[in-house]
Amino acid sequence: MNLDFNKNKDGLLPVIVQDSDTKVVLMQAYMNQEALQKTIDTHQVTFFSRSKNRLWTKGETSGNFLILQKILPDCDNDALLIYAKPKGVVCHTGNETCFNEKNETNFLDKLQAIIKERKNSTDENSYTKKLFEKGINKIAQKVGEEAIEVVIEAKDDNADLFKNECADLLFHFLILLEAKNTKLDEIIDILKERHK
Repeated sequence: MNLDFNKNKDGLLPVIVQDSDTKVVLMQAYMNQEALQKTIDTHQVTFFSRSKNRLWTKGETSGNFLILQKILPDCDNDALLIYAKPKGVVCHTGNETCFNEKNETNFLDKLQAIIKERKNSTDENSYTKKLFEKGINKIAQKVGEEAIEVVIEAKDDNADLFKNECADLLFHFLILLEAKNTKLDEIIDILKERHK
């Protein structure tokens, strides 16, 4: 990255932080070169606090760190987009984001993250973990069973049952994608390509 820290007199670049899983915008702050380097070195997102006049690692007092995933400069190399995994709420007000955005449109991204977390969980009571432990054949079988139940309910007139079976199918399909190390975005990319 060839960033232009000299564009602003204070040597700071604006930074937007986005949740790497849900793509929800979490917050906006500023970085100088030292803050950027510390972020890269520690993988904990660090800013330059204009009010404290020092480096400030998000979460240093609350424990709600932002774990670095990716850094992207803008086209002019004078602003940054950071993808991070939040460890707890982001805003000092207790909200998930500083913009108080509700994460409803990106729920599937969040659900994928939960499925991945459950796969690696030590919770022996987790249905999802148990399914992963049974292996790919059981996961694929479960997707097939749910697909058949969707077809059966589609032929009836009970909208609630149909919707619930669709939800079961989608959930198990996401488990299958995780088992195959595939993101839903990859499937969406194929659909977009076909649409062209």
